[in-house]
Amino acid sequence: MSTLARYARAEWGPLFSTVRDALLARRLRAVPMTLAAVCLTALFQYVQNQPWGYQFIQNIGSVRAEEPLWLALVRTPLSLFVPALDLPVWGALAQILLVFGIAEICLGWWRTLVIGYAATLAGTLYARVGIELGPQNPIGLPASDAQVVDTGPSAAVVGLAVFVCWRYRAYVTGALVIAVMVLEVLVKNNLAGREHLAAIAAVLVLCAVSTVRHRGGGDRRSDSDGPEAASGPGAGPGPGSGSVKPPTQS
Repeated sequence: MSTLARYARAEWGPLFSTVRDALLARRLRAVPMTLAAVCLTALFQYVQNQPWGYQFIQNIGSVRAEEPLWLALVRTPLSLFVPALDLPVWGALAQILLVFGIAEICLGWWRTLVIGYAATLAGTLYARVGIELGPQNPIGLPASDAQVVDTGPSAAVVGLAVFVCWRYRAYVTGALVIAVMVLEVLVKNNLAGREHLAAIAAVLVLCAVSTVRHRGGGDRRSDSDGPEAASGPGAGPGPGSGSVKPPTQS
């Protein structure tokens, strides 16, 4: 086996095997939430491009930093599925299908939604903090960004990509995703790019918390139950859990 093939197998082998096995066994039934998200995004795109539907979509899923915080929090979950009007919708659909699909198989549908929402919410809240700090601060934003419509799945996609890479030890790929987002800000320093970095920061915190919890759980098992408890028949996920257990983080 060549060096490149060995590297690829080490980097993506567990992740590829998990996704492949799930799709071979269940096909599209492996990603029901992802398919629903794709359909919802396509529906929102159609409706917001109709004269009668634009304001409706704005009312339920459009977020701006100038609006009250409570309203932004109510709209943020649906804003994830509202494509940006200035970008091609196929890009949003492809991002959701690929990244949400992989995450749903690897993490389960509800963890995918929670992590995606956390990443999106981190970007939304950062916009308010950045505008309050002002452009003179290195992490601040100009006041004009308060009027920018903040929608789309990109922050969730970036956050999920980083989390899945960490969970399956594809560390080089995860670092590359982060590097590309940093480069995006350096080349085009806008609100979207800054929010992507905020989403990554939030997900890295989740990774750190998860690591601490796994280590603490491992310590408790070894102290109380012995190694047999960790390796017994009930240790792994049961049938229908929606995900395949990745390599243990330690």
